[in-house]
Amino acid sequence: MLHNPKARHTAQATQFLYLAVLATLLITTFYPVPVEGVSITLILSVKLIPLLALAVPVFRGHNRGYIWLAFVVIFYFTQAVVSSWLSQGAPGPVTLMILTLLLFIMAMVHLKVNRPVTG
Repeated sequence: MLHNPKARHTAQATQFLYLAVLATLLITTFYPVPVEGVSITLILSVKLIPLLALAVPVFRGHNRGYIWLAFVVIFYFTQAVVSSWLSQGAPGPVTLMILTLLLFIMAMVHLKVNRPVTG
């Protein structure tokens, strides 16, 4: 729920970044090559379920959902930083690191802009 008109823009930016992170996770599962000997369904489940569980609150604009999104995204960011370091700057992990950082920042900005009016 949006508490003021400015919050619509930050919510849209957060939703765009959320979808970009999901797409990047999906793409990096299959590119350059899938991990051999591991179920693709299992890999996608581990990667996507924590974020997909927050889809409804993110797209409805609930502040609590954005708070939980920020907590969850920290884990994805940490994993992306480690993967970037170990892969010596491969494009997939670096892209994911940047997107998760931007998603975290935009979620925090949205929470700041979308504070309820207290009377």
